[in-house]
Amino acid sequence: MDALQTLLKFSTLNMSENQFDLSIAIPAFNEEERIGNTLEEIIRYFKYQSIYFEVIVVDDGSSDRTAEVAVKKLTAVPYQILKNPRNKGKGFSVRRGVLAARGEIILFTDADLSTPIEEFSKFQTAFQEGYDIAVGSRGSISSQVEVRQNLMREFMGKTFNVIAQILSFRGIHDSQCGFKAFTSKAGKALFQRQKLDGFCFDAEILFLAQKMGFQIKEIGVRWRNSPQSKVKVIRDSLSMLFDLFRIRLLHLGEKY
Repeated sequence: MDALQTLLKFSTLNMSENQFDLSIAIPAFNEEERIGNTLEEIIRYFKYQSIYFEVIVVDDGSSDRTAEVAVKKLTAVPYQILKNPRNKGKGFSVRRGVLAARGEIILFTDADLSTPIEEFSKFQTAFQEGYDIAVGSRGSISSQVEVRQNLMREFMGKTFNVIAQILSFRGIHDSQCGFKAFTSKAGKALFQRQKLDGFCFDAEILFLAQKMGFQIKEIGVRWRNSPQSKVKVIRDSLSMLFDLFRIRLLHLGEKY
């Protein structure tokens, strides 16, 4: 057993009986250059909060040193590293992280921290008010987009959300921001039903959340576009559009 496997095994066994205030799930695919800084920022922020937290990195079949870098950065805090045998998709990885989470609140965030981790403080208020789900939004009046996407990506994102509001959920202005949090009850219930493995999983989760009666609060957040985004504009947009039409069919006849 190599050093990485030993550390992963130790982490899982050592923390298996613990319960946390917060679990932070991070899907990561070939993120060795960014995951270290992201984890440092997360640890630095929560170090000064009265929150008992764990970090879950889901390595989505990376061909680089994503998992190794993550292990080195996380040795001082409770963590899990989950490795997919091959690239399975963001939706698959987020689902795996959420279902493995042991926190009362479960946050998932992108590996590039396009939404700064400090924005989680806004979510805490929502949960104190009794909401089940807090959704980070770039489309809210209170949002602050500090670095914008190019015009094509921005146009396609807005078009996608308009279509998504017709086909799946209602009243959410930005379904695709990679910064969302759930109570453990809501997160487990929703992601156990999730069937899409790609980028459209957010729309499916919001569809299910509204069907199941969970209370959702959309919250404007700070956001800065990363030029190293893994989303391929044409290919992934077409795939996501196809998946939007599949959501209702995939859950046809289900009881909520």
